[in-house]
Amino acid sequence: MITCLAYNRNREQEPSFMSETGLSLDTLDIVSNDTYAKNGYPHEAWALLRREAPVYWYDRGVKLPFWAITKHEDIVKISRQPGKNLNAPRLAVFPEFTPPEEDKRIARHLLVMDRPDHTQYRKLAAAYFTPRSIHRLESNIERITREILDELTLEETSEVDFVTAVSVPLPLAVLADMLGVPREDWQLLFRWTNAIVGSEDPEYRQGETPEDSAGNARRALFEYFWRMAEERRRQPRDDIVSVLANAKLEGEDVPPFELLSYYFLLVVAGNETTRNSMSGGLLAFTEHPGEFEKLRRNPELIPVAVEEIVRWTTPVIQFCRTPTEDLELRGQKIRAGESMCLFYPSANRDEEVFAEPFAFQVDRQPNRHLAFGIGEHFCLGANLARLELRILFRQLAERLVEVETTGPVVRLRSSFLGGVKHMPIRYRLRY
Repeated sequence: MITCLAYNRNREQEPSFMSETGLSLDTLDIVSNDTYAKNGYPHEAWALLRREAPVYWYDRGVKLPFWAITKHEDIVKISRQPGKNLNAPRLAVFPEFTPPEEDKRIARHLLVMDRPDHTQYRKLAAAYFTPRSIHRLESNIERITREILDELTLEETSEVDFVTAVSVPLPLAVLADMLGVPREDWQLLFRWTNAIVGSEDPEYRQGETPEDSAGNARRALFEYFWRMAEERRRQPRDDIVSVLANAKLEGEDVPPFELLSYYFLLVVAGNETTRNSMSGGLLAFTEHPGEFEKLRRNPELIPVAVEEIVRWTTPVIQFCRTPTEDLELRGQKIRAGESMCLFYPSANRDEEVFAEPFAFQVDRQPNRHLAFGIGEHFCLGANLARLELRILFRQLAERLVEVETTGPVVRLRSSFLGGVKHMPIRYRLRY
């Protein structure tokens, strides 16, 4: 039984809470990269915050404090007031970046734009990501997925690192094809995205500091796509690079920095989040084999199962919003300009929204998860991610009889993006 008084920054601190496991509001950790790398998502800490301090002033282990928002209802409310709660001032909490680098925009893309710019820039590529447009990609994604999985089916039973064998090449190939990037350059995209999202992870870092790693990769990516954009202006093709390179804003070309930032976002977001949903989804099935068997016997559940996979994995851990005026939320007074950090995995385990939130259920309905965000900043590539996941897990369900992990799961050292870097598995095929 848990009893406590929530911490209120607007009052003197209340007596310290302590749970049966020793977790307290005074000591819980929801931002340390090491916590995420070693233990995965801190669901116990988030559950404590949801119960006792759903709007919590967090000032430990970060150079810029913030309000931790952990309830589904509150995240929805904040996200649906884009005019009052801005994206631009602070993208997210990066504990190892030093001010002003944490807030300095290395790119100006949709995630750090507000009205009216966000509306105008989102429209530039929106037509490419409608359900109808994405549907045209289905046969190609089916082919890519089949070719990748064919490589795993050379023997009746085998072992492989699922991340490097499947989760990395699949979304990378789909994205590169949409962008028009030639096959010989695909690994460049992989290396750049790793250096950016994994800038605080020693395995992926490409520089002495996180700032160096992200900055060097950004510059290389910008240079590559600037050359590509210039070529597409001379000779347009049927790809997203051509669409954006030749797009107009109020009759003018898209400014160079914003154009390159758009490519930056598509490469990083389009690759990393889907990749981690794939890895996390298969990991969930190894931990819940009964659900995999249910999916194998009921393939019509694939679309529903995909929604549960993205709820369960929630690759994007947090984004920030900055209020333009003072507000009050659950009795807490938040001042204009103070950061509010929205923790999406916590919202997706909210006991007031989901029945048995800590159960992985491929037939879960309804499923009001926030893994793709909500409101104006709802993920532009959600339709594409869903299609890739549906195709992959349908083919896996058709081919695999059993699957299990055979070694430790190695997680990304990041409190911004929840990722699996390595996941050795053993599988048995259906014949």
